[in-house]
Amino acid sequence: MQITAAVLERSGDNPRPYSDEAPLKLTGLTLDPPGPGELLVRIDAAGLCHSDLSVINGDRPRPMPMALGHEATGIVEGLGSPDERQFAIGDRVILAFLPSCGECAACHGGEPYMCSEGAAANGEGRLLNGGRRLHDGCGGDVHHHLGVSAFATHAVVDRRSAVKVAPDIPPHIAALFGCAVLTGAGAVINSAQLRAGESILIYGLGGVGLSALLAARAAGAAILCAIDPSAEKRALAEELGAIAFGPEEAAERLPALFPQGGADVVIETVGKAAVLKAAYEAGRRGSRIVTVGLPNPAERLDIPAVSLVAEGKTLIGSYMGSAVPARDIPRYITMWKNGRLPVEKLLTSISPLTEINGLLDKLADGKAIRQVMVPDLQES
Repeated sequence: MQITAAVLERSGDNPRPYSDEAPLKLTGLTLDPPGPGELLVRIDAAGLCHSDLSVINGDRPRPMPMALGHEATGIVEGLGSPDERQFAIGDRVILAFLPSCGECAACHGGEPYMCSEGAAANGEGRLLNGGRRLHDGCGGDVHHHLGVSAFATHAVVDRRSAVKVAPDIPPHIAALFGCAVLTGAGAVINSAQLRAGESILIYGLGGVGLSALLAARAAGAAILCAIDPSAEKRALAEELGAIAFGPEEAAERLPALFPQGGADVVIETVGKAAVLKAAYEAGRRGSRIVTVGLPNPAERLDIPAVSLVAEGKTLIGSYMGSAVPARDIPRYITMWKNGRLPVEKLLTSISPLTEINGLLDKLADGKAIRQVMVPDLQES
């Protein structure tokens, strides 16, 4: 079938402003029908994430050309297996950005977010079963982004990338659970295992950081603190119950907030080695420091090696919020429905897909939390 998708031709050499240079081209592509174990999904909402921007600016090198987008929801319109039992035509699904094979040691050990087969497929820009379903006008392959490629009218995904959810969730809300909420809330609940009464400090108030903040509040954090250079984001964090200030105030304010020498839990969401170092230093003796940011691979972390033992600190890498999507997405949706996880607060705007390059500028400038796009190719 013929679809429209936002395609990136090159990574790392895309000058700004993106609204003028338009690194993402809305392109007509041929989409193959779903193969065995795959689904055809009509995309009806997709969120713009820093992980998308990281491919454009070269921080996350990926094979090109690539159809971007990984945080999305849609409706199943086609089944690759005639005996498919888990999904049916018309199901609403939320797409997770790492499919898990179910067969490797990590999957068998209850850690599908560490699936080596899924990571290899994502790194090569293909689907889990092999190959690519997207092709340009000359028949050349277009790579998949994290098994999803959601900045499009339709996508073919592995069934293991999809989680069936209730049909009554608004698409612009449902999309947020595929990355921002899954990663941020998971960092607090799964990776840090924050306990009621503990203190927490969060670096970065994008969609992931604010999702972590919401989850920390729901978990009963006694002291909830956040650091971000954006006054607008800090104002939202304070509205949500946090103490928030800029990085330049940290040296003065952190000792008074955490007189025991630091926070019990520190979450780093920025994706910069310097920020991760600051986050590590802001934890008390025996603290848990969780990082979900994705720095450029060339960056290195410099911390005193002895501190891991002498101070009993634990540095935890959290990919996809250490999530089991089929378990955690429904759990977080239940928390949202009960008012404990008001993820609608993350929503900055809803725009047509045609505005994607301008929205990239707002994301890069720190002026947006979560911008959701709908594949309506008519300008609003």
